Amino acid sequence: MIWDRLIVVLCAFATAGCAVQRAVVAQGAQEKMVGLSREQVLACMGPPATKAAEGTTEVWSYGSGNDSTTTIGTGYAQTNGSILGERRGNQFSATGQATTTSLATVNSNRRFCTVNVVMTDGRVSKLNYAGPTGGILTGGEQCAFAVQNCLQ
Repeated sequence: MIWDRLIVVLCAFATAGCAVQRAVVAQGAQEKMVGLSREQVLACMGPPATKAAEGTTEVWSYGSGNDSTTTIGTGYAQTNGSILGERRGNQFSATGQATTTSLATVNSNRRFCTVNVVMTDGRVSKLNYAGPTGGILTGGEQCAFAVQNCLQ
């Protein structure tokens, strides 16, 4: 029983460690990708989902993430029952009472990232992230899936 709990705790730490590592990758990409050419971005990220242009500035947008959903739930159930019986000869009479109460609450958060690659004169000038990109300590972690190939 204690080994099962230990394994669960170790898996939780490993998963959290991966999320932190992805957050570091995403944060680093915001600096390291500045200066990449349009062709280099196409090679490492592929074609964008959407494009917008204004003068010599373009914004390419990419969806990113592993579609992670975190669900937290609580539940409560209560059942009370009683039966009272009496036997008179060959006959049996009974009365009963039952009470049931239940309550459930579920909170679900979906994490994803929209990566906006801002290009000026054909080169990356800025990288912006939008959406619920991660947790309190792992902001941007969902963005790493789209940008990680550009850092190799």
